[in-house]
Amino acid sequence: MTSQLSLFGDADAIDPAEVTEEVVRLGRTLPAAVYLGTSSWSFPGWTGLVFAPRNGKPAPEQALARHGLPAYAAHPLLRTVSLDRTFYAPLTRSEFAAYAAQVPDHFRFVVKAPAAFTDPVLRKPGSGEAARDNSSFLDAAAAAATFVDPAVAGLGAKAGPLVFQFPPLGRRLTADVPRITARIAAFMAVLRSRTPRSITLAVEIRDPELACAAFAAGLRDSGAAPCLAVHARMPPVAEQAGALGLDRFDSPIPLVARWNLHAGHRYEEAKQAYFPFDRLVEQDLATRKALAIMAARAAARGRNVFITINNKAEGSAPCSVEKLAAAIATVSTGDEA
Repeated sequence: MTSQLSLFGDADAIDPAEVTEEVVRLGRTLPAAVYLGTSSWSFPGWTGLVFAPRNGKPAPEQALARHGLPAYAAHPLLRTVSLDRTFYAPLTRSEFAAYAAQVPDHFRFVVKAPAAFTDPVLRKPGSGEAARDNSSFLDAAAAAATFVDPAVAGLGAKAGPLVFQFPPLGRRLTADVPRITARIAAFMAVLRSRTPRSITLAVEIRDPELACAAFAAGLRDSGAAPCLAVHARMPPVAEQAGALGLDRFDSPIPLVARWNLHAGHRYEEAKQAYFPFDRLVEQDLATRKALAIMAARAAARGRNVFITINNKAEGSAPCSVEKLAAAIATVSTGDEA
C-alpha cells in the first residue's frame, strides 16, 4: 500500500487535473448522500486523472502524499478518501486536523482503525506471519483513547465512517461463530457508548463464515454497521449484502463498502498487473452494477453511502469511481437494464 505521509514541508502545491464536462455533470447529478472515493491518493499514475502535471511531469509519490490531498478533493466526484495508513499506526488529533484542513466542508474521511485492535496476533515485519498473540485485540478502552477520540476530535464534521477491518481471524476463532460474534459486538458496543451518534462505526470482515444474519444482528445490537468487503476472500458483493441484510433498502444505517480487490487476485499480483494505475485493466461489471443499485436506492431513502475503491479493484481507482458514478446515475434515473 502507498503510504500517506503527514502534510508538512515546503514543496510546491499540486494542482488538480482538468476534467471533462461529463465528469463535471456527473458530479452535479450524483446524489448528495453518495460519497465516492479511493484508498489513499498518492499515485503518480493518476496524473491527468486527478492531478495536473508539475513542471511537465507527474509529481513524485512523496509530494503527492504530502501535498496532493487538496487537488484530490477538488475533483467533482471524489467526496471521500480512505485513510488507510491508520491501519498500521494511530494518528494524533493534530494530524487528523491537518488532513481535515485540506478539504472542503462537504468532504468526508473514511478511516481504518489500527490493526492493533482488530488482529488477534502480532505479525512479523515483512512476512506478515503470526508471531504471537496480540494482547490489545478487542481492547475497547485503548481503541477509544488512541484511535476513535483523536479521529473524531481532529476531523470534526469531516469524519465519515470509522472502519474496523478484521483480517482473517483463523479457525481458532471462527470455528465458534456465536462466540466471536459476541466478542466483536461487545467491543463495538463499548466504542458506540463513547462515540457521538453522528459517527458511523463500521466492521469489515475477511472471513466468509461471518457474513451471516447472526453476525449482522450482533453488529446491529451493538450500534455498528457492516462494511461490505469487495475482496477475493469474500462472497460476491450482492450475495454478501444479502447475508448481512444490506439489501434491505429501508434500513436506517449508512451503506459502507470498500471495493478492495478484483476476484481471483492477490494484492501483489494485482499491483504488478495494474501498475501505474492510470487506466481500467479488468472491469468488474457485476460488482459495479450491484454497488450502483444499492447506492442509488439507499440514497433515495435518505441514507448516506460511502464507497471507497482501491486501484487493485479494476486497475485505476479514479476511473472506477467515474464508471460507478455513471452507473449510479443510470439507476437513479430508472434507466438500468
